Amino acid sequence: MMAGFPQLRLRRLRQSETLRALVRENRIDVGDLIYPVFVVDGKGIRQEIDSMPGIFRYSPDQLSAEAEEVAKLKIPAVLLFGIPEHKDETGSSAYDPQGVVQKAIRAIKSAVPELLVVTDICLCEYTSHGHCGIVSNGVIDNDRTLPLLSSVALSHVEAGADIVAPSDMMDGRVKAIREALDDKGCQHIPILSYAAKYASAFYGPFREAAESAPQFGDRRSYQMDPPNVREALREVELDIAEGADIVMVKPALAYLDVIREVRNKFNHPLAAYNVSGEYAMVKAACQKGWLDERQVVLETLTAIKRAGADIVLTYHAKDAARWLQTV
Repeated sequence: MMAGFPQLRLRRLRQSETLRALVRENRIDVGDLIYPVFVVDGKGIRQEIDSMPGIFRYSPDQLSAEAEEVAKLKIPAVLLFGIPEHKDETGSSAYDPQGVVQKAIRAIKSAVPELLVVTDICLCEYTSHGHCGIVSNGVIDNDRTLPLLSSVALSHVEAGADIVAPSDMMDGRVKAIREALDDKGCQHIPILSYAAKYASAFYGPFREAAESAPQFGDRRSYQMDPPNVREALREVELDIAEGADIVMVKPALAYLDVIREVRNKFNHPLAAYNVSGEYAMVKAACQKGWLDERQVVLETLTAIKRAGADIVLTYHAKDAARWLQTV
């Protein structure tokens, strides 16, 4: 039988930071992080986003310095989102070889070739209606959207992207993108699938940053219903079957249970997105002096790792990298 108090004293292993670190079960490492970056058409632009203090929109010509800073902090990857000058019904700027993300990829790869560039594959920032797919008679047309998503992915890879990350939540998008990449000899390009992406209220600041709010209705007909967990497992299973190399749960903090369920069932690399609303809440509270930013951010990232994520996409990545160097 296990000994009890006073022989058993769990506080023995908590007496110093060195001892606590020795028996620590979960750790956040800079190598686990991906830093999201917003790029906008134009030149000389470095514009802070009001609802996301410390996060900026950059024009492609401003990305070299940002990429160099990210790499110097030993963050292994960035995730690119584009805000185009031109929007239309089919999001044609998304797959334009001279589009804003394509320019951004080339700028980053020219400055820091070793930095991994992940690109968001979606149409919402590029469509005049703000939805993630083609609209037919007021309804999002799943199957007509798939060829366009494949074209976006191919154009990003041709520009130099290392990983493509479909976030649209159309059924069959992973299979369509995998087949399109393979047909062009790009079998080596991994797909990071937003496999369980919920229709969350925590995306509000992102929609300001990316200028991607829908012009009618909402995204609940294609993004997941927040109360559902078993459905998330089905989504992940299907994306893996279609060829996803990494799967993601988004958002992270309100969905830690989903991350854990996915980790328990699947052995695939698992990412979680610490989204804009989660970032904004921490920043607002810290600006009020109500929270210790460093401690809260590192605790949050550790919680996401503890839930089972291998990779964390977070706007806190640069700050966390600096703090982790001094822990």
